[in-house]
Amino acid sequence: MELILDTADAQAVHELSEMLTISGVTTNPTIITRSGKTPEQVCAEMDEVLAPEQKLFVQTVSTNYEGILAEGRQICALRTNVYAKVPVTHDGLRAIKQLKREGLGVLATAIYSADQAFFAAMNGADYLAPYVNRMCDYGDGIQAVRELQEMLELNQLPAKVCAASFKNGSQVHELIRAGVGAVTVPPDVLYAMLDHPGTKVAVDEFNAAWSAAFGRDTFA
Repeated sequence: MELILDTADAQAVHELSEMLTISGVTTNPTIITRSGKTPEQVCAEMDEVLAPEQKLFVQTVSTNYEGILAEGRQICALRTNVYAKVPVTHDGLRAIKQLKREGLGVLATAIYSADQAFFAAMNGADYLAPYVNRMCDYGDGIQAVRELQEMLELNQLPAKVCAASFKNGSQVHELIRAGVGAVTVPPDVLYAMLDHPGTKVAVDEFNAAWSAAFGRDTFA
């Protein structure tokens, strides 16, 4: 399972990569806009903090076939191990097919149903990004992603589910438990999953006992 960060914050990527096994970073136009930086700045900063084996996913902005295709090629030339994120519109699905014919990496995004994702997988998309929490506005998003995972396995399609758009750690937990290939998680949601209050209580108890017994807060 790949743990991916959904962010434009290169410092957060650096810090979490030091702590955890991070497979890469996803961005999108909204995340980049909110960062207050240009897309060129965000991509350059990510290239500085990402190791060669870590992936970078950057979304196309154009909505017509020719524009998506041109931007997909531009994105895939940014660095090694980069993928163009392409929404599963009619023109987007066409572009996914062509980009894959050219041997480029593609993540199909803005997915709201298992069927959309499945057809993108048939077009060759490497990753599929269902918007889990947003899908819950239309039904059971978690169950839809479980069904997608089953559909891919039964039809022996190699595309990986890269579940996205999480509101809380419980949603992430459920899809890791379902065996999805990847999750892309905002840093704040990931930190909430890591920072259980019981851990600090336990460490404080250990340190207090050690200090009382030996008069120091180190092993030796």
